[in-house]
Amino acid sequence: MKLNFDLEDASQVAIGAFALAVPISFSEEAWRLSETLPVGNIILMACLSVMFLAFFAYESVFQGDITYRIPVFLIRILIAYVVAGLVVALVLTALDKFPIISQTVVAIKRLIIIAMPASMGAIIVDAFDKE
Repeated sequence: MKLNFDLEDASQVAIGAFALAVPISFSEEAWRLSETLPVGNIILMACLSVMFLAFFAYESVFQGDITYRIPVFLIRILIAYVVAGLVVALVLTALDKFPIISQTVVAIKRLIIIAMPASMGAIIVDAFDKE
């Protein structure tokens, strides 16, 4: 198994995130959820995203063995979530649905809502070549 994170991994994470971010970013339901869902629920969604990323990475990418690779494990989860967030922000910006200046809270909530499935797509595609 590869322990470092390189351009190939970054592209896999970005493509996986893009694959799930695009259809959900076009959804008016996701846009409206970001306007109505309480902040507590948004925080719960972010925590669930990270927990499921960690579980999937632990079982699939690291095959249940992180004893001597905890920093690499944590960094891989962080990178998957951050790259997914950047991809979501880019897609939403292209759709003019990321009002980060005028409605910062709505934009961040929208980002977290769509990053939930996008981050899972990111880590799944990243895991394809980890045998």
